[in-house]
Amino acid sequence: MALLVQSMATQKPIPLATKTVGSKKAATVFPLGEQGPRTSYSTTTPPVKLLTRVEQLRLLTKAEKAGLLSAAEKFGLSLSSIEQLGLLSKAEELGVLSTATDPGTPSALLSLSLVLLVLGPSCVFLVPEDYPWEIALQIVVALLCVVGGSAAFAASNFVSNLQKSN
Repeated sequence: MALLVQSMATQKPIPLATKTVGSKKAATVFPLGEQGPRTSYSTTTPPVKLLTRVEQLRLLTKAEKAGLLSAAEKFGLSLSSIEQLGLLSKAEELGVLSTATDPGTPSALLSLSLVLLVLGPSCVFLVPEDYPWEIALQIVVALLCVVGGSAAFAASNFVSNLQKSN
């Protein structure tokens, strides 16, 4: 003999989503069951203005005072050669400029730097020193990890400073 129990509760309707996602434009939403429109604003971060930050930080002036521009010109890298080689369009194709404005880039570079700075000493510790090629491997890996980790750490700080807004 089966016992059948019926519920006396009524089911509530599932509420519809009323939040809009997108730019900072105002959106008019008519939620079910409410009277009149409601205006909501999304909470996205403002876009990074890269050239404005370069100007605010006076990076070109600092590069000029440090002698970086004349050193680059001595190696044959001038603005006209950059234009002739198509380096800016190549950087755009590779996504370098969009990566510089991505909010996740500084943390990704910082994580990479930490991994590299841990990998170098661990390679020296774990690789045995029985043969000369193993010692050479330790030196090469440690050197690459220290240089790469330091460069990634510096790039993380640089990109983070570029993305800061006043």
